[in-house]
Amino acid sequence: MKESLNDTRPEDSIDYVAFETSDRFVNLQRRRRRFVVPMAVFFLVWYFAYVLVAAYLPDVMARPVFGSINLGLVLGLGQFVTTFAITIWYVAFSNRVLDPLGAELRAELEAKVAA
Repeated sequence: MKESLNDTRPEDSIDYVAFETSDRFVNLQRRRRRFVVPMAVFFLVWYFAYVLVAAYLPDVMARPVFGSINLGLVLGLGQFVTTFAITIWYVAFSNRVLDPLGAELRAELEAKVAA
């Protein structure tokens, strides 16, 4: 005895599939992806370049930059700086662009639920 989901859905419920394919929701997802994908690719390339240089070119990483601080240490700390910078940049982008779009969509859904 299988019941179809369409048979159990109340008449006044929201069609979330249609909502997810709406232009405004698709635009929100597209704008998020246009930021996240390039940043993820950039960071992964930067991270794997660091790991590969450390593994296969240890002499490069051992070059002194100043005093007893070598290039490997500077680049390793740069990994942390990059992580925090990307996070700060994403939060600013989200607050400025994504959150207002998401708030509009949420208000639209809440209005449909209340109706």
